Amino acid sequence: MRRPDRPRRAAALLAAAALALAGCSDGGDSSGLPADEGAGTAIGGDGVRLGILGECEGPFGGFHEDAVGGTVLAMVNHAGAEAASPTSAVDGFTGAEAAGTPIELVGVGCGDDTADRILQEVRRLVEQLGANVIIGPLSGDEGIAVAEYAKEHPDLTVLSGISGSQEQTLQVQAPNYFRFFGDGAMWNAGLGDILHNQEGWDSVAVIADDYSFGHTSAAGFIAEFCGVGGQVDARIFPPLGTTDYSSYIAQLPGPDEVDGYFWAVGGTGTQAALEAFVNAKGDLTGDQHAGNLFFNPDLAQALGTDIAGAYVGGFATLPGDVTTPAIDEYLASADAAWESLPGGVSGNEPAPPSTAAAFGFFYGYYSAGVALIRGLEVVDGDVSDPSALHEALSGLTVDLPYGSVSLDENRSGVVDVGLSQLVLGDDGAVVQEAVAVIPQVDQSFGGAFGPDTPSPSREFPSCEERDVPWEGDAIPVVDGVPQR
Repeated sequence: MRRPDRPRRAAALLAAAALALAGCSDGGDSSGLPADEGAGTAIGGDGVRLGILGECEGPFGGFHEDAVGGTVLAMVNHAGAEAASPTSAVDGFTGAEAAGTPIELVGVGCGDDTADRILQEVRRLVEQLGANVIIGPLSGDEGIAVAEYAKEHPDLTVLSGISGSQEQTLQVQAPNYFRFFGDGAMWNAGLGDILHNQEGWDSVAVIADDYSFGHTSAAGFIAEFCGVGGQVDARIFPPLGTTDYSSYIAQLPGPDEVDGYFWAVGGTGTQAALEAFVNAKGDLTGDQHAGNLFFNPDLAQALGTDIAGAYVGGFATLPGDVTTPAIDEYLASADAAWESLPGGVSGNEPAPPSTAAAFGFFYGYYSAGVALIRGLEVVDGDVSDPSALHEALSGLTVDLPYGSVSLDENRSGVVDVGLSQLVLGDDGAVVQEAVAVIPQVDQSFGGAFGPDTPSPSREFPSCEERDVPWEGDAIPVVDGVPQR
C-alpha cells in the first residue's frame, strides 16, 4: 500500500543495523580519552569523577561516538559544558557543573559486547582512574556484568547507557544501578497484539540473537503474542555475530507453514539473515515479517521494497515522523554542539549530529546524563554520601525529549513505547511510519516477568495465554501525532 511521504529522518537514523560493525573513531584504543593519562590522581575533592563505558569494538563497535555523544550532549545542555572537539564526541567535554559540583570526565571505556571486556574497562575506570560515577554500558551481557560489579561496590553510582537485557535490573537489583529507559522486552510491547488481533497472525516463527538482549527482545514478543492467543511454532537462536545464517534459516518453517516471522537479529546480522531467508525461502512478503529495533528502511537497499509492510518494535526514542517542540529542540541542540559526528548510524562518516541524536544508542546515554544532573540537583551537589544520591535517583521522574521517565522499584524505566511500520512513500522508497504508542510500559510486562521468574532464554517464556494490560488499548498515531 502506498502511503504519503513522511519526514525521512527515520531512514537515516536506523541505518544502524547494516553498519554496526564499522570501526570506532579512536581506532580501537581502549583509553578513549586523552585525560586518561594520570586522570585518577589529577582529580580530587568531592566532585563527580565520571567514566563512560562506550562500545568501540565488536558487533556494535560503530556506535562508540554515539554512546559517548549522548552523555556529552546532556552535559552541554544541562550542566553548562562545552564539547571538547567540534567533530568527535569521544574527546569529551569541559566545564560541566551541577548544583555547584564539578563533573569531570576521567575516562572512556571500550566495550566489545562481552562481559569480560566490559569488566576490565569498568575496573580500569573505577579502580585505576578513580571514577565514582559510571554511565554505560551499551549491550545486554555487558549490562548484567556491570550491574553485578555495582552491587559489589555500593559507593559507586552506575546509570546504564542503553543496555537492554532484562536481568541487570529485574534479577540483579543493585541499589546503586539505574536504568532510565526500557528493556528489550518492553520495546516490543503492542507488537504481538497488532499482529494477532489486527493483522490476523495466528502462528509465528521467532529468530533472535543467542545472547541476553536477543533473548529479552524475543521474550517480550512471545509473552504478548501468545498472551493474546497466538502460537509460536519455532524458536531459532543464531549466535550474535553470525555471518552465514543459512543453517539457521533452514530450520525455520516455510512461508506457507506460518503466518509470519519475528526477527530479533541485530548488528550486521539483520541484513545477512534476511538475505539468507530470501535465498532459501524465496522473496520477502513484508506483511509476513516483523522485527525489533534493528528493522529499518535501509534494508530495502539490499532486499528491495518487498520489505514494505513489516512492523517494527520500539526503542528508546519514538519513530522519526513523530515530532514535538521538545524533540525538535533536542535535535537542534546536537547540531549546535558539534559541526559533525561520525557514528554507527552514518557508517562512521561525518554526519549531522542530530542524525545520531535521534537514534536510541545516543539517546539512552543522553537520558542517563540528564538523570545524573537532576539527581545531583536534588542532593544540592553533595556526593559525600552516595546513598543520598542513590535515593534521589530512585525517586526521579525525568522530563526528556521523547517523554518523561520514572523508575520502578528495581530502578528500571517505565516508558512509552512507539511502534512503526515500513511503508512506501510517495516517491516509492521505503520509509518508517509510526503507527501506535503503548503508554507507560513497565518491566513486569503485565506480570509476565518478575524477580522470581527465569531469565529470558531459548525456552522462557513459554507460549501461553495471559493478561496483556494494553491489549486493544494502543494509542494510534496519525500523521506523526499520537491520538491521546
